[in-house]
Amino acid sequence: MRFCSCCGAEVELRQPEGDDRDRAICPSCGTVHYQNPKIVVGSVCTLGDRLLLCRRAIEPRRGFWTIPAGYLELGESAEAGAVREAWEEARARIELDGLLAVYSVERIGQVQLLYRARLLQADVAAGPESLEVRLVGWDEIPWDELAFPTVGWILEHARGLRGSAGPLVTEANPGRQQPAPIPGDAGV
Repeated sequence: MRFCSCCGAEVELRQPEGDDRDRAICPSCGTVHYQNPKIVVGSVCTLGDRLLLCRRAIEPRRGFWTIPAGYLELGESAEAGAVREAWEEARARIELDGLLAVYSVERIGQVQLLYRARLLQADVAAGPESLEVRLVGWDEIPWDELAFPTVGWILEHARGLRGSAGPLVTEANPGRQQPAPIPGDAGV
């Protein structure tokens, strides 16, 4: 951030009183501009033994496969956001079954909340952010064509929980290092 979004003055990077890190502060109006992680919500949507994948129509990673996911909107619960994203990207009507994982991707400033969901009908279609959508079997996942590392992580986790009604949530990035950068990477 270079300029204040309140008054337009050039901001300074300094530590506000009582804080423990530098922040962008406007010397003119005094606004402290906090920069915090973005929250991504999404879901692994299944119908019987098939799951929903979307081929991205937008950058980053246009043309690669993902689950329906995107940024949480202000005034929206995480659950409502996951349901909305499934509709926007795949015209999918879903019912959430529980939280599968929380991934903290510090390198790109994201916290991802990913759910397990059931498709309420097989009738899906590409929304404006998808080139195409498919219901695929677990053995048909295009592992080498997944858009982001977290998509692979959540699909592996969900595959291991098939048929399980037990605890769903995994710890953030269990036993893994931060994912290697992908050119143009912005998360899910």
